[in-house]
Amino acid sequence: MSDNNMEESKMYKLAKGRGVMNLPNKLTISRVVMIPIFILFFYLDFTAHYIVALAVFGIASLTDLLDGKIARKYNLVTNLGKFLDPIADKVLVLSALVVFLTKPEIFTSVGVWAMIVAGCGVVLILAREIIVSGFRMVAAGAGKVIAADIFGKYKTVTQDVAVVVLLIGEAVRELTAHSAGLIINYIGLCFFALSVLLTVISGINYIVKNIEVLKQ
Repeated sequence: MSDNNMEESKMYKLAKGRGVMNLPNKLTISRVVMIPIFILFFYLDFTAHYIVALAVFGIASLTDLLDGKIARKYNLVTNLGKFLDPIADKVLVLSALVVFLTKPEIFTSVGVWAMIVAGCGVVLILAREIIVSGFRMVAAGAGKVIAADIFGKYKTVTQDVAVVVLLIGEAVRELTAHSAGLIINYIGLCFFALSVLLTVISGINYIVKNIEVLKQ
């Protein structure tokens, strides 16, 4: 192959890699595809189905770590990726929390009242995401970019940890009669409560810092 042909081949591969359907965007889309698969295995009644659901959730969460790093490292950031990535993250976690509400035993291990508290917590998380998304949309129309705050990042981490720990707890309780499953469940509920608290703090912080957006 001549030098010109080799150069053209490299340019073609580079352009193809930076296209809309590049690797980071494919990873993001795969995360969306894995959401119904996670829900399917969560509800299927067979031995260790919670472990399979946990594996699917873990792989989906891993794609969230990879797509952003790859996009930034190889300059593959696209508008499609900016649009899809946060949506995929939020829908993945919210889907897990919503299906958890259909399994009362996940929350009622500390009392029946916990279901009411958990339902309110999930609503607060959903409301925060809608409010912040609305703020960002209005700000974008005014030519302003609202960056993620530190509380929002901690909120995301604690939500992911809560989902993972609660799934582990249910898997242990399903497969064994050992009290370890209940202890793990308590730990998961603590992380869930912390994630709700950080959600509220993060939402208030966004509003206070960007209130001028609504005054324009």
